[in-house]
Amino acid sequence: MSRTPSQLVDQKEPGELMAPTPGLSGGVRSPSKHDSGPKHVTGEAVYIDDILEPFGTLHLAPGAATIAHGKIVKMDLSKVRSAPGVVCVLTADDVPGVNDVSPAHTHDDPVLPDGIVQFYGQPVFCVAAETREQARNAAKLAHIEYEELPAVLSIEEALEKQQFVAPPHVMAQGDAVSALARAKHRRSGKMEIGGQDHFYLEGQITFAIPQEDGDVLLHCSTQHPSEVQHNIANVLGRPANAVTVEVRRMGGGFGGKETQASQWAALSAIVAVKTGRPAKMRLDRDDDMVMTGKRHDFIVEYDVGFDDDGRICGLDIQYATNCGFSADLSAAICDRAMFHTDNAYYLGDVEIRSYRCKTNLVSNTAFRGFGGPQGMVAIERIIDEIALTLSRDPLDVRIANYYGINDRNTTPYHMTVEDNVLAELTDEIVASSDYRKRRAEIDAFNADSPVIKRGLSITPVKFGISFTTSFLNQAGALIHIYQDGSVHLNHGGTEMGQGLFIKVAQVVAEEFQIDLDRIKITATNTGKVPNTSATAASSGADMNGMAARDAAITIKNRLIAFAAEKYGVAEAAIRFVPGRVMIGDVADVEFADLVKLAYLARVSLSATGYYATPKIHYDRETASGRPFYYFAYGIACSEVMIDTLTGENKVTRVDICHDVGRSLNPAIDRGQIEGGFIQGMGWLTSEELWWNDAGQLRTHAPSTYKIPACSDRPEDFRLELWSSGRNVEKSIHRSKAVGEPPLMLAISVHRAIADAIASVGNGKVIPMLDTPATPEAVLYAVAGVAKGMIARHHDTIAAAGE
Repeated sequence: MSRTPSQLVDQKEPGELMAPTPGLSGGVRSPSKHDSGPKHVTGEAVYIDDILEPFGTLHLAPGAATIAHGKIVKMDLSKVRSAPGVVCVLTADDVPGVNDVSPAHTHDDPVLPDGIVQFYGQPVFCVAAETREQARNAAKLAHIEYEELPAVLSIEEALEKQQFVAPPHVMAQGDAVSALARAKHRRSGKMEIGGQDHFYLEGQITFAIPQEDGDVLLHCSTQHPSEVQHNIANVLGRPANAVTVEVRRMGGGFGGKETQASQWAALSAIVAVKTGRPAKMRLDRDDDMVMTGKRHDFIVEYDVGFDDDGRICGLDIQYATNCGFSADLSAAICDRAMFHTDNAYYLGDVEIRSYRCKTNLVSNTAFRGFGGPQGMVAIERIIDEIALTLSRDPLDVRIANYYGINDRNTTPYHMTVEDNVLAELTDEIVASSDYRKRRAEIDAFNADSPVIKRGLSITPVKFGISFTTSFLNQAGALIHIYQDGSVHLNHGGTEMGQGLFIKVAQVVAEEFQIDLDRIKITATNTGKVPNTSATAASSGADMNGMAARDAAITIKNRLIAFAAEKYGVAEAAIRFVPGRVMIGDVADVEFADLVKLAYLARVSLSATGYYATPKIHYDRETASGRPFYYFAYGIACSEVMIDTLTGENKVTRVDICHDVGRSLNPAIDRGQIEGGFIQGMGWLTSEELWWNDAGQLRTHAPSTYKIPACSDRPEDFRLELWSSGRNVEKSIHRSKAVGEPPLMLAISVHRAIADAIASVGNGKVIPMLDTPATPEAVLYAVAGVAKGMIARHHDTIAAAGE
């Protein structure tokens, strides 16, 4: 009798494998190189703009609005249409189906606006021409007249006018009001948290190829092929089966291609179907930065009560978020900011409020961490303020507030923290970074250094893993084994450089006990695996790895049943070992030979796999449940140096200890941690978005927007995967997600800069450092501390005079 996949999973726990399987090349736990790594460095990796263009390919360019909010009174595109090379020009009237690409079905994200402009730079028409240069030149010839309407360009103004893209939301535990009233110490404050541009290397791009019957094939740089498929089908007025979306790789995504690829895919698809010619939309970098959403910027206001040990007794915290002109994913992003208000800390009496503000700016969207970083950077600032108020080491205040094991272990959304390893990670980083000794050395240095100041901070990360929208926690896969024993692997996850494809291939290699080079990794395609979720929420390997394993187990069970019958042995006597199948004491068969025999015996060698994350449930009305399958943990110690005369700052040393569970691929995981940390560091220190009073984004190119360079990397960067890493849940081979959590490790850099600034006032004045901590922001905070010291000095003199 053949075993079912679930029975096989129960017999062989994923967690049993502690090290790479001897004799197997590229199985689970091995540090296999990224499957596209060599192609990346040689330039052979094929991105969408590298696909050979068929004869007659058209190139698209958008025409942008020149006001932030207003009615289109007149749009004269005659000169655009008559420009050299122009084949067609699209407006809202040319959308054959539904003029909407909103991900949440809020119907507030038009492909092209129908009469109303809602942000400066919004595409209002689109040109298709024989060459990209012709299309871009033609787009400049439009004559558009507007009736300007009042534009809301700030969170404060949106709050004042009660303009929201989604209703406010409240999350609470205990009684924050009473707890604050009886707290021995109390502080309140405000923090502004800046946004961040995704700055992926490959910009937004779609290449649409018309098919028979008005169907269309889209090569699209998207993290969510199924959503693009469904949106474009609606835009075309066709069923989903008329649209196929394929993506082999992206040159970065970071969340910016989760929802916002749809608009450009829609324009390409309309042109391709309308003209019968291939159509490509590739945004210029400036257009990409102006026309696509960012990480949400926040204003946070808080009131915190605490005791003599710095333990939080009560917290009232309010988030106001700049969502832009449409909802996009803002509701879920703002929810996750609320989910991560606690970070690593028990908040027994807390009220969290969130306002999702509508402004006349580009609609903000998903970004690595999905709102979690904003919630976590706020609580870490609060912890530091408590420490400075009490003249205590911030690390000791953090430890005092950590979640407990058997008590003090429920989150503000009433989920029990069951896998708390914070104390263990903290002990390890304190020892490995020599924190206590360096803390004393830095204090001594700062006392004798009037201009250059050093700062040091340790901050933890506890990050929930799963989509907080429960139905998205599902994945599918497809595996074929050919007669020669080679394997074709496909699944719904997308590769954006993070190493998902190689990890899933390693899972399949491990299951079949074949070398990794026997597995062909293929492009994500909605015609192969349908109804997939976005590759986001750090869930790509967790879900797609499990789905692929399920498909592999199905085929493996068929092979076992076939071999047992053919050779007359019990199924339990059949073992897959590297490259071979041991059939009891009867036979020792190469994997490829057994596959050929099974084919000749008419055994199916193709299977789909499916996985739905268990245990997840959440009632948004009561803001309670279990929105996460498990938590990923990490901790970082960062040391910085600032110049108090210029505001310049530099990260001099970083120590990281991160829990990836039992790593599927240590090399890939290390790369994700390093990259995530640097990207987070950029968000918190140098990447500043700035709009003028007309709503124009002025930081719209590398010349005005500063992402980290190689020289910004810490001089001394020490990274360890936690050797005791584990996962109490049955994740894929007991690994843990690693896509988003490392970004928040960089909060330690921001807090170290604040620590250096605080030393200007000998720790007596709390620095008001927002994000990003640009040189200007650092100077402003230094001046604030110096002013505070002068005020304290005057108060002391006045008191003495009295």
